[in-house]
Amino acid sequence: MGLFDGLIGNASEVNLEKLQGEVGELLITNETIQNAYKIIRDIFIFTNKRLILIDKQGVTGKKIEYHSIPYKNILHFSVETAGTFDVDAELKIWISGSPQPLQRSFNKSTNIYKVQSVLAEYVLG
Repeated sequence: MGLFDGLIGNASEVNLEKLQGEVGELLITNETIQNAYKIIRDIFIFTNKRLILIDKQGVTGKKIEYHSIPYKNILHFSVETAGTFDVDAELKIWISGSPQPLQRSFNKSTNIYKVQSVLAEYVLG
């Protein structure tokens, strides 16, 4: 089911220790990765300072764009849980200066409440 989830765009949790080694240079002093999710080749990282989106581009994925969104720029967010016939949960984040929300789908094995809780802690905290 993991490959199928990846192909349809659903996210799954990432090993934080492995990710730390891969993106450590992006982090500032005292910034730590709290949670991370992978959608096919792209990665959605929650740190204690910001949200980092890693967008791998091209056939080989060697071209990478890094989006950094400070939590203070997140206006509001919503989560939608998976239903009986709905195979995924959704997270929508509205960012200051952008009319459309950032939207990601998560598979049923991902605890969408945990994702929401991490985001809420930093946006509201």
